Amino acid sequence: MRTNLLKLLSLLFAFALVGAACGSSSDNADDGGADDDGTTQSDDAGDDSGDGGDDGDGDDGTVDLTQGGGTLAAVQERGTLNCGVSGAAVAFSFTEADGSTNGIDADYCRAVAAAVLGDSTAVNFVNLTAAERFAAVQTGEVDVLMRNSTWTQSRDTDVGMDFGPTTYYDGQQLMARASDGFSGSSAVAEIDGATVCTNAGTTTETNISELAAELGIGITLNTFEDYNQVVDAFIAGTCDVITTDGSGLVGRKAQQQPEGEEWVIFPATPISKEPLGPVYGQNDSQWADVVNWVVYSTIIADENGVSSSNVDAALAGDNAESVRLLGGEGELQTAMGLSNDAFYNVISQVGNYDEIFARNLNPVGLERTGSANARWTEGGLIYAPPAR
Repeated sequence: MRTNLLKLLSLLFAFALVGAACGSSSDNADDGGADDDGTTQSDDAGDDSGDGGDDGDGDDGTVDLTQGGGTLAAVQERGTLNCGVSGAAVAFSFTEADGSTNGIDADYCRAVAAAVLGDSTAVNFVNLTAAERFAAVQTGEVDVLMRNSTWTQSRDTDVGMDFGPTTYYDGQQLMARASDGFSGSSAVAEIDGATVCTNAGTTTETNISELAAELGIGITLNTFEDYNQVVDAFIAGTCDVITTDGSGLVGRKAQQQPEGEEWVIFPATPISKEPLGPVYGQNDSQWADVVNWVVYSTIIADENGVSSSNVDAALAGDNAESVRLLGGEGELQTAMGLSNDAFYNVISQVGNYDEIFARNLNPVGLERTGSANARWTEGGLIYAPPAR
């Protein structure tokens, strides 16, 4: 009996050694976190179909929260921020004739560069189509995506993206010619039988298809890779109606409406919710914190009346939150891996939220007043956690 017991204990001890060895091997395996160059491990999942494949969660459901050597370190070592933009979105990210990139999204690229590198000009703008954008994040081609991308459930999970704070609350609308009988009070049902054009691989495409089915109307939906092609087709008369986020339609109308023609945007109430903001790879919490708080810093500065013109006075002032945010007593930026004056650089070099909005969106007729993009104290949704 004693011999059998010893044999049993020896067998159990052997199993324990094997288990420990297996556990050690698993701990060192790829867990889908950030590589040394800041990219995330993921299969190709750049489309909207939700077939995202492995998003790097790992079979055991654990997430590595250690972010040393992630995207922040890679950007700081490189000395340049690779920022994904559209390049064709008027007032958001639009490539000018001289090669410069302007718009609210472009300015938030500059804001991140100012915070991370101390230089808002240290940005490499990477123009991406809707179909290319998410794969560019997953492969590490870009460090952050500022490309008027809508935050959705599938993109936040299956496709493997993480989303930062909303920088612009938008909604899908349609645009047609007044000469075809459309007005600002037109209803979506009035496009029955029309040829509708939009971008391929976007929430816009899905939204209009689902709504047409819900309303029981028939449309011919043509999609294009680039929104310049969509507008060109509309101008040429190939499309009766074009559709995208309302802000995009306003920008195109302001810039490209032919003389003597009237383009009409409808319906008055958008047909969808389109929260737009920065996008980055999953499982890099340090980089997420940096991008998020860059956005929040512009909002808090706006709330506290701190702008690029008075940032020095605010740093020396008596508003404790502003002093902390700008790198004075109680600052929290160094704990994030940034310099203490990171957000001072953002505000002084790029501006607060209102400055960024007014500079880029006011010229095409988009206003904060009375919209979801007003300050939370004025009935809007623009709101930031406290800097404390």
